[in-house]
Order: sequence, then structure tokens, then C-alpha cells
Amino acid sequence: MKQGIHPEYKKVMVTCACGNEFETGSVENEVKVEVCSECHPFYTGRQKFADAGGRVDRFNKKYGLKNDNQ
Repeated sequence: MKQGIHPEYKKVMVTCACGNEFETGSVENEVKVEVCSECHPFYTGRQKFADAGGRVDRFNKKYGLKNDNQ
């Protein structure tokens, strides 16, 4: 490696929008993220499945699947 051309790699604190903080290495002075492993649905298991615009109902109507509530 050439000397003097690489940025300084240092330990910094990462701050998430949920309030979680952890330490990592970076060339930046400060790192702010919107989603981390403490609040991301994939890691927490609190994933929300929403019926967007009646898509499930249209699918069931099109392919003849019956709903138990009808």
C-alpha cells in the first residue's frame, strides 16, 4: 500500500433513528442510520403484512378462493 493516500480508519458511534447506538469502524466522524438490527422487521420478527388496496380480496375473487366469513 502507498503511504499517505488512505483515509484514517477509526472507531465511531452509529446512531439509529430508534435510539440504538453501537460502535463500529469508519472513515467518517459520525454515522446516523434510519434502520438497524434492533428495529428492522426482518431481525425483530415484528413484520407487518398489510392488504394494500384490496389485493388479497381481488386475488381471492379472481381465483375463486372462499373466505370463511362469507
